[in-house]
Amino acid sequence: MKLFLLLSRFPYPLEKGDKLRAYHHIKELSKYNEIHLCALSNFKIPEENIQQLSPFCKTIEVIRYTKWSLFINLVLAFFNGNPFQVGLFYSKKAQRKIDEIILSVKPDHIYCQLIRVTEFVKNRNIPKTLDYQDILSKNVWRRIGISSFYMKPVLKSEYKRLLKYEEEIFHFFNNKIIISYPDRDLIPHPEKEKIHVVPNGVNTEYYLPIESEKEFDLVFTGNMSYSPNVNSVEFLVKQILPIVWKTNPNIKLLISGANPAQKVLALQSEKVIVSGWVDDMRTSYAKSKIFIAPMQIGTGLQNKLLEAMAMRMPCISSRLANSALGAKDKEEILIGENESDYANHILFLLNNPIEAKKIAENAQRFVKDNFNWEALTDKINILIQES
Repeated sequence: MKLFLLLSRFPYPLEKGDKLRAYHHIKELSKYNEIHLCALSNFKIPEENIQQLSPFCKTIEVIRYTKWSLFINLVLAFFNGNPFQVGLFYSKKAQRKIDEIILSVKPDHIYCQLIRVTEFVKNRNIPKTLDYQDILSKNVWRRIGISSFYMKPVLKSEYKRLLKYEEEIFHFFNNKIIISYPDRDLIPHPEKEKIHVVPNGVNTEYYLPIESEKEFDLVFTGNMSYSPNVNSVEFLVKQILPIVWKTNPNIKLLISGANPAQKVLALQSEKVIVSGWVDDMRTSYAKSKIFIAPMQIGTGLQNKLLEAMAMRMPCISSRLANSALGAKDKEEILIGENESDYANHILFLLNNPIEAKKIAENAQRFVKDNFNWEALTDKINILIQES
């Protein structure tokens, strides 16, 4: 079957959750389908990145747009009522190019990742699958409370637009998938039970335990320009760690991930190290004793938790971050409700290595049993083949 995949970002390197999900879906779906990939981008994709996808794709097209075109797109979105996250990516020029590709390829099925690209193909009389992935409206809603006063009206407007669009786009696609049951429950549509839940996976053959000297007590990983991650590490350093340091002033934190925002860089000290981009994230996990993800905002499944668990690390998480994961509190993970909870969990794991090891082993087993990319993507392939 010819499968046309339309993405809002080129799926390599794998420093963002949507790119990671798209990459593994493409890799697995290519075993059964002829993949024609089309991705939007505001910069030239290096040839070495394209080569990472070439083994899985019959054709690869990247549609470029400029900063000026982004501005025009946003202005048009303001007046046509579409969400800014949809309007940002839509243009008539890109539409013409996508139409040309579809005419040339003649795909049997169209697969869209995120509602950001659905405008291009929603009226096509071809079987289609939409990966909502996360609920963008809820993510925006959670950001309103922590945003500056001048951003609140913008975010409130975007929330209303997204809520309306997430419901309306439902009808245009034969199949709908999403990353978790909590996210599915947030879809404002009476038939949301028809949306298939397909979580992210983790490569358990790649993310294996590594014996290494532990330079850090705690580690947080992720794209460090992403607002929920920035908010999380600020909460960790400013509210949780001061409590921990009263008992043990020597505890050190590693913040590891691409593009650290200025707010993240400002957290650096002798006890808080910000590494920035690392070529192999496994090294950051391996040199740390505990993984912590005190996420306060954001939606979807936290890939960082899957990776840390696969590497047999004891993990501490917020209830929000664990909601899509579904690990058992006090058995496979420790859940924090407030800064005191997190501080107590950190000290407990550091002071009780036998219990920490038990939780880490349970976590690794849980991930291996439930989050295999191949098995999870098979569910998507069945939906596509039956459409």
